Amino acid sequence: MTHPSCAHPDFAGKKKRTRRERFLAEMEQVVPWAALLAALSPHYFPNASGRRGRPPVGLERMLRMYFVQQWYGLADEATEDALYDSRALCDFVGIDPRCELVPDATTLLKFRRLLEKQELTKTIFETVNAGLRERGLLLDKGTLVDATILAAPSSTKNKDKARDPEMHQTRKGNQWYFGMKAHIGADAESGLVHTVVGTAANVADVTQTEHLLHGQEEVVFADAGYIGADKREALKERQVDWHIAMKRGKIKAMEEGPLKELTVQAERLKAQVRARVEHPFHVVKNLFDHAKVRYKGLAKNVAQLHTLFALANLVCAKKTLLAA
Repeated sequence: MTHPSCAHPDFAGKKKRTRRERFLAEMEQVVPWAALLAALSPHYFPNASGRRGRPPVGLERMLRMYFVQQWYGLADEATEDALYDSRALCDFVGIDPRCELVPDATTLLKFRRLLEKQELTKTIFETVNAGLRERGLLLDKGTLVDATILAAPSSTKNKDKARDPEMHQTRKGNQWYFGMKAHIGADAESGLVHTVVGTAANVADVTQTEHLLHGQEEVVFADAGYIGADKREALKERQVDWHIAMKRGKIKAMEEGPLKELTVQAERLKAQVRARVEHPFHVVKNLFDHAKVRYKGLAKNVAQLHTLFALANLVCAKKTLLAA
């Protein structure tokens, strides 16, 4: 979709195409805009009463602005400012700040709250995955399960003089963390995420296994944190081949010989398959700069996770989608 804009004279002779421009051009092509707008439009009711004030902002423009916020890890106010500072972002959203008003931070906040209240971020996630499934990028034969910790502010220097009660601390190795966990189920072939669950950080990974499976998989890969998952009440009847990593201490305790060598090789092969689940985590935490939660409470943060992993799927599948 091409948007008219009043080109800045300072940029008229610009020859180099920036990384931001390349990324936005790629996202313009791979995001299923028509499907998303069709899914969200029945729930979007801008103020069209005719009263004086700012005119209503179209759904597509707000959705583009919301995606920019997720891709670059921006607060509401910072997203508004970024549109004034970046011509590439303005062109992507379809607005020129010299010719019209940029949707302000309050408008973006209201849009985000609408998505949260009506659970529309799940709709975004499911719509994106439906398009990926149609292209054969999401299969149902195997699932990779894993979780990552997202830090939350642990300081009590705030209005309530307390930490977020829905976040908790947990220990990983010798390090303590305070925050939440993002649990995902990903396709074993492509590594694309098909299920997202959010919990406090102190919730054991294995307890969420049943919520990360779609029910059609024939094989499940998981790290040592999921030992015993196949014996849990909700999963013991599943006809699934479980490939769960052994604990390192158990492997080290084995006697040297052919059996240990075969075990190490088998564990290495399982690890190579499981490695695919790290790709969406890398995109969300490093490329989208979401190593820390932005909001208070689990509900808002889990809602954001659905959008982030939907967009991460598009980034991970970008080459295939662009080639098609």
